[in-house]
Amino acid sequence: MNYLAHACLSFNNPQVLTGNLVSDFVKGKARYNFISGIQKGISLHRFIDQFTDAHPEITAAKQIFKKEYGLYSGAIVDVCMDFFLANNPSSFASENDLLHFTQQIYAMVAPYLEMCPQQFQLTFSKMKQYNWLFNYRFEWGIEKSLEGLVRRMKYRDNHQPAYRLFKLNRESLFNHFQIFYPQLQQQALRHYNENEKG
Repeated sequence: MNYLAHACLSFNNPQVLTGNLVSDFVKGKARYNFISGIQKGISLHRFIDQFTDAHPEITAAKQIFKKEYGLYSGAIVDVCMDFFLANNPSSFASENDLLHFTQQIYAMVAPYLEMCPQQFQLTFSKMKQYNWLFNYRFEWGIEKSLEGLVRRMKYRDNHQPAYRLFKLNRESLFNHFQIFYPQLQQQALRHYNENEKG
């Protein structure tokens, strides 16, 4: 899953949220350099990624992009899922609710930002400045996100096929999201609660 989903699945815990968002910038045992709450967030992020990668609905969604993008199809599906999450009335009853949520997220991470790798600090600064989390609600925001994603891929520089496939298969992708996301929520909450007890 992408940034919005990881933010939603941090359960309003600022340290867990920070770990959940920073995880991709932290390799191996470097996770143990952080305070306990951030370590728990990193663990939760990795659990979410493992659950997502193994889920049959996500496997099916990847097939839409696999011919064109191969192993990168998973990253593209992650972006698409954030679009459906941002427009999910069970998560955000209105556009204003999503906007308020995103501002809360940026405020909760801010006190822990100096603990994070510089690369994440730069990414987070852009995320906040351009409000990536809010912009996932709009097709143009997804197009911008896919453009940035494809730009980072080796030997690829054209995001248009990914965006076109998203548009053509929007209903199918939404159906995958509807089945997958409630199960992810349930399992992520279970993992979070178990770690909080530990």
